[in-house]
Amino acid sequence: MNCSTHLFFFFFTISISCSNGTQLIIENKCKQSIWPALLGTSGQPTPKNGGFPLFCGQQVIINVPERWSGRIWARQGCRFDEHGRGSCQTGDCGGLLTCRGIGGTPPATLVEMTLGTSSNPLHYYDISLVDGFNLPVSMRPVGGGKGCRVAACESDVNAWCPMRLMTRKEGVVVGCKSACLAFRDPRYCCTGEFSKANVCKPTVYSHLFKALCPRAYSYPYDEASGLKTCRASRYVITFCPSK
Repeated sequence: MNCSTHLFFFFFTISISCSNGTQLIIENKCKQSIWPALLGTSGQPTPKNGGFPLFCGQQVIINVPERWSGRIWARQGCRFDEHGRGSCQTGDCGGLLTCRGIGGTPPATLVEMTLGTSSNPLHYYDISLVDGFNLPVSMRPVGGGKGCRVAACESDVNAWCPMRLMTRKEGVVVGCKSACLAFRDPRYCCTGEFSKANVCKPTVYSHLFKALCPRAYSYPYDEASGLKTCRASRYVITFCPSK
């Protein structure tokens, strides 16, 4: 489905009521439909049963409870039957429209967040390429005061993806794997003898990700520039944001 087909959805929103929490505004500025997926961390609810379609120009508003933590990603190239079963080219979660607690198959660009804890009211959030890339995305706080910054990967990493990291479907590059996913090497995965920050260093592949997306996590120990903090009442998560 292309963007022009669904322009009438541009200002359409769906609200899920929830008090004393944080509002997540998820919007699709891509040229085609996407299927956002959500996954709450252990003990946290998963809104919208974990997945839904979002047409080009459409916006969905979701309220999550205080101290919610989890991840959001976009699936693309999906086809589902009337029972909500099918498949997606990237980010697929067990062939289900509503992921219901199932994580996405990498490569997929991840939006990660912890919206406060019992001991710390600050919100922590990031855009992660640790599991690879499929679509550009940003997370922007609305308000929150000084120090609140945008987390983003706004470049089309697929256009610059090294051949050994490419994920192709029907001859088209639809995703860019992380070096960890592609090679299963501890030095790229920061595992085994490379499991500590002072040992696991950026590689040529993570340097490429960082050059393209300086405001995103490029490898597991990229907190210095990848992790953002804020305390806002709402955040706008935009897939395919404008630079």
